[in-house]
Amino acid sequence: MNYGQIRKYDVANGPGIRTSIFVTGCPFHCKGCFNKEYQLAENGTKWTQQAEDELISHLKIPYVNGLSVLGGEPLVQDDDLRKLLKRAKEQTNKSIWMWTGYCYEHLTNAHMQILEYVDILVDGLFDMSKKDLKLKFRGSSNQRIIDLKKTKDSGNIVIWDGLNETVNYV
Repeated sequence: MNYGQIRKYDVANGPGIRTSIFVTGCPFHCKGCFNKEYQLAENGTKWTQQAEDELISHLKIPYVNGLSVLGGEPLVQDDDLRKLLKRAKEQTNKSIWMWTGYCYEHLTNAHMQILEYVDILVDGLFDMSKKDLKLKFRGSSNQRIIDLKKTKDSGNIVIWDGLNETVNYV
C-alpha cells in the first residue's frame, strides 16, 4: 500500500478532530476529482511500520475523535489497510470513517473484510453534475453516509443520522 499523506489533525473529513490517511490508487478517475495526484497506485510513499506507528500515536491523542480513510480508493488496497484498521480499532476504539467510490450494494467479500472495522462509509462516485459545496463530508448529492453497524444489524442501508449532532471536543 502507498499513501499520499497523513493528516494529524483534520476537521473536514468527518466529525470533530480526526487523523486522516489518504491512500493512493483509484480505478475510477472521476471528473472533478479533488485528489487526482492520488489516482495512481505508485504515487505517494510506501506504507511502513513506522508510518503505521505514527498514525496510531496520533489517534491516541485524547482530543482526536477518530480516523478518516480517503484516497485514492481505500477498497483497492492490500492487506496493510485492513491490518491498520484492525489495530486502530483495537488500540483506540475510536470511530473509523471511510470514503469509497463503490456503492455499498456492489461490495465484494474482499471489500467487506476491510470494512469490518469501519463505522461510517461514505459511498458512491463523485458526480460533478451533483456537486454541492454545502454538503457535509461528501462532494456530491448522490453520495451517502452509511452507518455500517446499523446497516449490518438491520439488513437494510441505514443513513447516518449524525449530520445534526454536535461534536464533543474532549
